[in-house]
Amino acid sequence: MTHDVAIVGGGIVGLATAYQLARQAPGRSIIVLEKEAALATHQTGRNSGVIHSGIYYRPGSLKAENCREGRKALVAFCEREGLPFEVCGKVIVAVTEAERPRLHAILERGRANGIAARLIGPEALRAREPHVRGVEAILVPEAGIVDFRAVTLRLAERVRERGHEVRTNAAVRDVAVRSDGFTLATEAGEVRARYLVGCAGLYADRLARMCGLEPGVRIIPFRGEYFELKPPARALCRHLIYPVPDPAFPFLGVHFTRMIDGRVECGPSAVLAFAREGYTFGTVNLRDLAEMVTYPGFRRLAARHARTGWHELRQSLSKRVYLRALRRLIPDVTLDDLAPRVAGVRAQAVRPDGTLVDDFLFAETDRAVHVCNAPSPAATAALNVGRLAAERLLAHLA
Repeated sequence: MTHDVAIVGGGIVGLATAYQLARQAPGRSIIVLEKEAALATHQTGRNSGVIHSGIYYRPGSLKAENCREGRKALVAFCEREGLPFEVCGKVIVAVTEAERPRLHAILERGRANGIAARLIGPEALRAREPHVRGVEAILVPEAGIVDFRAVTLRLAERVRERGHEVRTNAAVRDVAVRSDGFTLATEAGEVRARYLVGCAGLYADRLARMCGLEPGVRIIPFRGEYFELKPPARALCRHLIYPVPDPAFPFLGVHFTRMIDGRVECGPSAVLAFAREGYTFGTVNLRDLAEMVTYPGFRRLAARHARTGWHELRQSLSKRVYLRALRRLIPDVTLDDLAPRVAGVRAQAVRPDGTLVDDFLFAETDRAVHVCNAPSPAATAALNVGRLAAERLLAHLA
């Protein structure tokens, strides 16, 4: 059997794309290929479950537009499907006077993106989050929490109900590009498809190259390490608490997140991983490491951010250093309050000049669409990113 479309990747972006394609092109046959035994195993299932508002992103960027529209679509989907979520709001906290200008710049960017947010002073901040200390904060009412793995599984159910296949244990090992489509050699057998969508996350660049497309970037993995507050300490955080991010670094800094199941997560750090699935410090993949260190973009990135990288590494290796970062926001948290949590790995596209791709990135041929960079807020934006990927493919589909 030759499918009309093969989607490679069983995370939330891949399933959202399949869901949107199934709705927009009901007569087409779709197969989703996931290399693991379960869906949403990697980035989707290892993030903090935050429904982002879109306040941080450059106005007019794909992140800003897709986060705003994707958030609406996600909330509507959860309401329709009866999936638990909560729009609990968050605060972005300026701890010192020096951080006020950056805080105000974030607010202006959020307003340009149509985000309902406002400044609050120390008293209003303490009323909302009694254990947080700061000189000023932005209150973002639209932020929320959800279980993105549960969303992904429900999307898969809806795709299967329309007669399409979602196949696990189906890692793609090779792709033969034909004039009329693709033949994919997978661990679950050969799959033929006339068109292809790549949503491979940590392997997005490799898949694109397998398909004969040079994406112009290399995926560099960054491990995000978390702690969680033990039950007696969960009252230290009521909602979502974020620091003012460093504009020179693409990550948001360690923050506190109340999860949909009541747990409170702290983190993440952002340290270089030595494997694309490097969820522990000792996990090393020689192929991944060799590709990384021989890539000019990585070497330039490392030289540019050496000081920040060293700080993140110290934070990773020392629980006390990690605690100092957490206590900037909540001084009352102690070492005894922290329990280890599962780590995640962020797939970050890096250009040859060493700059980080700070937006969603697509690459296309006349028969394929590849999502080559989909960092946060990709989970929040997934239904809209999936719609966009589907529309781009349908423009080629004959």
